[in-house]
Amino acid sequence: MAVIAQISLGVEDDERAGAFWMRALGYVRRPPRWEGDDWIVIEPPPGVVGAPIAMDLSETPIQEQPRIHFDLQTESALEAEVERLLALGAQRVDWPYYPEPDEREPPFVVLADTEGNRFCVSSAPRRDAV
Repeated sequence: MAVIAQISLGVEDDERAGAFWMRALGYVRRPPRWEGDDWIVIEPPPGVVGAPIAMDLSETPIQEQPRIHFDLQTESALEAEVERLLALGAQRVDWPYYPEPDEREPPFVVLADTEGNRFCVSSAPRRDAV
């Protein structure tokens, strides 16, 4: 059975994208695997669970509704995390597909990274709300 080795994210500026996602997720840059390995792959620091993300150079246009995207979840207040990500260079996305407020689905915000890639941010459900 195969496992996910890493997620590749299409970007125009791999240094800028890598810097944004390292700060957003607390990831670190993977050391080069061989001489001349300048591929930017970020990964969780030792002892932290998470998938590595490779910055894959791409010239294709950004998708309005990407078929695959990151869903980030924060244990802090949603708007505080959104403001932190905006300060790192993310941008708000005018997203017409937000669901109606519903107690079963936590609210989320759609943002774009420094490359225009869309991602969602939500708050972790309260542990006492089961």
